[in-house]
Amino acid sequence: MKIFNLSMECYPVAKVGGLADVVGALPKYLNQIESIESCVVMPCYNKPFVHEHSFEIVFDGWIHQSNQMFQVQVMKERSQSLGFDLYLVKIPALLDRDNPYGYWDESQQFLAFQHGVLHWLSAMKIRPDVLHCHDYHTGLVPFMIEYCPEFSFLKGVKTIGTIHNGEYQGQMKWEMAKFFPWFRGENSGLLDWNGFINPLAAMIKCCHAFNAVSDGYMQELFDNFRGLESLVRQEGGKAYGIINGIDTEVWDPATDAFLDFNFNKKNALAGKWKNKKALCEEYQLNPDLPLFSFIGRFAGEKGADLLPDIVEQSIQQTQGSLNIIILGSGDKNIENRLRDLNFTYSNLALDLGYKEFLSHKIYASSDFLLMPSRVEPCGLNQMYAMRYGTVPVVRYIGGLRDTVEDITTGGSGLNFANATADETVNAMHRALQIYHAPGLMDLLVQSNMNYNFSWEQSAQKYLELYRK
Repeated sequence: MKIFNLSMECYPVAKVGGLADVVGALPKYLNQIESIESCVVMPCYNKPFVHEHSFEIVFDGWIHQSNQMFQVQVMKERSQSLGFDLYLVKIPALLDRDNPYGYWDESQQFLAFQHGVLHWLSAMKIRPDVLHCHDYHTGLVPFMIEYCPEFSFLKGVKTIGTIHNGEYQGQMKWEMAKFFPWFRGENSGLLDWNGFINPLAAMIKCCHAFNAVSDGYMQELFDNFRGLESLVRQEGGKAYGIINGIDTEVWDPATDAFLDFNFNKKNALAGKWKNKKALCEEYQLNPDLPLFSFIGRFAGEKGADLLPDIVEQSIQQTQGSLNIIILGSGDKNIENRLRDLNFTYSNLALDLGYKEFLSHKIYASSDFLLMPSRVEPCGLNQMYAMRYGTVPVVRYIGGLRDTVEDITTGGSGLNFANATADETVNAMHRALQIYHAPGLMDLLVQSNMNYNFSWEQSAQKYLELYRK
């Protein structure tokens, strides 16, 4: 069975968020299953991975977008170093940039990527068993292969759409239709939602099956989906929830090259302490205090706007008997407020930006991980944290509901109901009680490292869906 994953991100080639981690791991684990051949197709970026690896050109052609012609090159990584075949689509002036997102013409970028991929597959007579489309950036593919005559060779190929985050739908004005491959006007309703082209809505309408990245999030979409609630209810017969996994080879405290000190379940307490001590020395924190951390984008959906109030309230209410380390970037107002607090409180360490190596160090060193999310389709951070013996403190929503049960009912972490600074800080007070309870924290560290969030289980569920 040949599966082609279409995505704008894939770790370690180009990463912005959890999408990259999923696309970089799922095909690798699928390929360990007999009879599965899973690959990734993504845009070409000006990234170190691309320059450091060897590629061969497997296709060179042209596509029309409106009144322009664009060259399309498809390059295949020679060594299969990621555990799967990796194809990069290069379109000069559109798909050869530094980053996946943030450009004024990104709608045209995404259209060109989808057009280029389908042109390549059609021209080379490559017919996958399943085209797996990740998020709205590739959500027009199910429509195009069914209703654009240019891709008639691919008509009938099964398509699956995965919703990694329904907050982003790719809505665009109808004037963008001029950049589409030709299709009959009578089929335009499949692209439309409330007078706009909506790629995510089109994906749901046209794909053979779609899934969200957790059961909890899939259920939430039926009632809260940024205006698509009625559509997901209408198409609910082909909806599935499959929780993401984590790559336990990349995220393994026993072998993680980013850590100052490696550890396993047997020596976890000593190993975490050594890493914590080294990290605290680097950021001038007291290692004898409990360490809370936040890792992620400074965006409202992550509850990052609550961080300044969380920092102030928690430090003031505990008279400075805890430390907080924050790694992330995004909203400039949040960044500026945190900068000010970083000068005010010696208990706060702030590192603006995103550093993959530092995230590993923080997971290994922290006692608690904060996730005050407003929206969390799956969440990977809590799984990384537990893999490294860290206790997640999370809002009870989306995928966090599926993966973090409260300690009061025998679970692995601490839950709170609403995304507010007050409720987060109250949960932190509960965390401090656990931290200071004799033996309880040590027990949690050990038990959390026993949880299995490997992709092996999730890959089997995707395989079942492919077979359906």
